[in-house]
Amino acid sequence: MAPALIELRDIVKSYPSGGTPVRVLHGITLAIREGEFVAIVGQSGSGKSTLMNILGCLDKPSSGEYLFAGRDVARLDADALAALRRGTFGFIFQRYNLIGNETAAENVEIPAVYAGMARRERSARARALLERLGLRDRVDYRPTQLSGGQQQRVSIARALMNGGRVILADEPTGALDTKSGREVMAQLHELHRAGHTIILITHDHTVASEAERVIQLRDGEVVDDRRTAPARAPAPAPQPAAPSATRTSLLPDVIEAVKMALRSLRTNLFRTVLTLLGIIIGVGAVIAMLALGDGSKAQVLSRIEAMGTDLLVVRPGARNVRTRDESAALVAEDAEAIGELPNVRESVGEHARGVTVRYGENDYVTLGTGATANYARARNWSTARGTFFSDADVRGVAPVAVLGKTVVDNLFRRGENPVGRYVLINNIPFQVIGVLAPKGANSSGTDMDDTILMPLSTARMRLFGRNYVRVITVQVADMEQVEETEAAIAALLTERHRKVDFQIRNNASLMETASETQNTMTMLLGSIAAISLLVGGIGVMNIMLVSVTERIREIGIRMATGARMLHILLQFMTEALVVCSVGGAIGVAGGLAAAWVAGRLGSPVVFSLPPVAMAFGSAFLIGLLFGFLPARRAARMDPVTALATE
Repeated sequence: MAPALIELRDIVKSYPSGGTPVRVLHGITLAIREGEFVAIVGQSGSGKSTLMNILGCLDKPSSGEYLFAGRDVARLDADALAALRRGTFGFIFQRYNLIGNETAAENVEIPAVYAGMARRERSARARALLERLGLRDRVDYRPTQLSGGQQQRVSIARALMNGGRVILADEPTGALDTKSGREVMAQLHELHRAGHTIILITHDHTVASEAERVIQLRDGEVVDDRRTAPARAPAPAPQPAAPSATRTSLLPDVIEAVKMALRSLRTNLFRTVLTLLGIIIGVGAVIAMLALGDGSKAQVLSRIEAMGTDLLVVRPGARNVRTRDESAALVAEDAEAIGELPNVRESVGEHARGVTVRYGENDYVTLGTGATANYARARNWSTARGTFFSDADVRGVAPVAVLGKTVVDNLFRRGENPVGRYVLINNIPFQVIGVLAPKGANSSGTDMDDTILMPLSTARMRLFGRNYVRVITVQVADMEQVEETEAAIAALLTERHRKVDFQIRNNASLMETASETQNTMTMLLGSIAAISLLVGGIGVMNIMLVSVTERIREIGIRMATGARMLHILLQFMTEALVVCSVGGAIGVAGGLAAAWVAGRLGSPVVFSLPPVAMAFGSAFLIGLLFGFLPARRAARMDPVTALATE
């Protein structure tokens, strides 16, 4: 006699039921040898299906010993049991247990996928098995396109995919007509002759009589164990189909998981699209909001830069102190004294007031600014036409003016050259000697081109009648010493005025403050958009939980055919990642398109790679985080419970 391949010693199986466990198997002891054809027969409730689950390592006994080839199965963890099922057992179920969204060939390949067999090798083997079982023309059919007998033959091919040393057939003819049932039994006999150990579970004594050994169960106990045919010398046991190469990474598993994920998502296309929408909207909103926020920031900073970032602006009046003569605190001599300080490149005294300018029949109200000749150098403001007034013009109180672009547009005809023309400023004639290059709006939104510049001496004597200046603009040579220069100006003016009746504003610090403010606004916009991305992630988790619930039987099938916990975890995590990645990619395109449209409509927009990478990375991370809980739930399922779920 050959040594026992399967040996059960006093196997007991109980299930919890309230406070008192229900015992299903009562001390089963038996041995099955290599190459036997054994039928386990009994009525419903006799415990035969529970015994089959224990024999196939789908379930564990409550007590007793189960030895397979001398190896104590009770000592194996979940992954080791999965490896044993994958490499040794082949299951043929009464209800076929085929995965509906996969073809016959793909169903047959499942055990080889988890065994790590190369794609071409397993595809060729699956097609060969189906051809051997008479399904050559049905390899690309889905289960719903096959008859019951054909589906059962696909199930047999799947059981043989990795070798199928032991074939466990649970009521393989129960759902078939008489002819198909005879064909299945003939195939089991052929497998037995080929060396497979066959364990047939049935309630039909006629079917059981075809085995060479019949074990009868009643109420969880063996009541009869007899031979119906003499034991024959078994053929050599089939060897498991080994992987084509040693696996050294998870990459093949990941690739297969992506394929299965895409297949599953395609099956529920409408639900997949609805799930994608949350991620698409979230990612698109993040990208569009950040693009608009960065554009607004760039616009504000460019306006400040147009004013000059190397400038210190001195104005009359102490901070938070109001005096009656504060407007007269600064004079032109103060600007000249500041110009003598170290690190000061230019010091410009300015006096501005609203004026009415007329040319021909056109009147226009604008800002008239009297300044010294170095105004243009301090402001980095060039002329588009003509020239700027000179020191000689200032000393000679020359009635000359330089116009901003907005003033030119409102006074002169399109294409007309203002240089050399005379305009009336508050009814006093001035000759136009130049037109300023356009600068646009400043940080407060004021149009910087809506101005007329003239010599400070001319403005004081002919227009304003005042000797003081309203502002002194100081251009700093070295910005690294700007704080020392600011302190030197404050000390100089305090000494000259005998009091602090002025205030100094640093344009560089203004730019820093504006930048920080805009960053805060951008982060606020991004955070609001990120909330929608988070909501989309919650939607992904809910859909994945629904998917796991709907596919419990599929999970059981995969576990029965050798899937480890890692395989199940990887499959469902990959589905979540695929959804979020596809949604993220579409969201990126949508967000960029929305920002582009906003830009075309006049909103300031700045496109950059970091927001795009951040939004897509966030979508990927959300898939990872929100897909983990459903995937973990699927991976921890009990295969027996999963297979029994309708």
